[in-house]
Amino acid sequence: MIIAGLQKTTLLDYPGKVACTVFLAGCNFRCPFCQNWEIVTGKGEDITEEELFSFLKKRRGVLDGVCVTGGEPLINADIESFIGKIKDLGYSVKLDTNGSFPDKLKTLAEKKLVDTVAMDIKNCPSRYALTAGTQVDMNKIDESVKYLLSGQIDYELRTTVIDELHDDDSIRELAQWIKGAKRYYLQNFKDSDAVPYKNLSPCSEEKLNGFINVVKPLVPSAKIRGND
Repeated sequence: MIIAGLQKTTLLDYPGKVACTVFLAGCNFRCPFCQNWEIVTGKGEDITEEELFSFLKKRRGVLDGVCVTGGEPLINADIESFIGKIKDLGYSVKLDTNGSFPDKLKTLAEKKLVDTVAMDIKNCPSRYALTAGTQVDMNKIDESVKYLLSGQIDYELRTTVIDELHDDDSIRELAQWIKGAKRYYLQNFKDSDAVPYKNLSPCSEEKLNGFINVVKPLVPSAKIRGND
């Protein structure tokens, strides 16, 4: 396991808690709009587990939670023991995932090693591979979606929308898929030097608001992230 980064304090990554964010390197997706491309491809700060857990021990009583993100954290074979060590220190854990490892997701939830999950919904099923940048086993993604929608663990679903990759039709199909989700956020793409593909654009405010109007009848909880 490569720990590729540590944000020592965040009020945004774990809503309702003062937390830190741990970035684990590696991912099975190659999303063209990824903001963590170096981490996805195995690069980063390369923090040792000893350094991380020394920090977490010192911050007990100051931090409430730890957000475990990536990359895709669940590609790591020893993710269960890693998160278990964090829980043993008394922290609440939020897991960010792309949903492609439903069995690991369920195991972590059932063992009470994860308190809440944020799953990225890249696009509607028919456009998933294009948006994820690689072939995707949609059966596994759908299994994760259904598990979260069942309400057995606290969760949010979120979609980063890109002008070139999303439109009303894809958002409508996506909304039907996650109908009734407890919490769903649309967040606009932000270009940066870290993004691997340079021909992508954020949606206009008009288009973004139009997406919310498409989603709301099926997912009443839907909000634009930053407007809640």
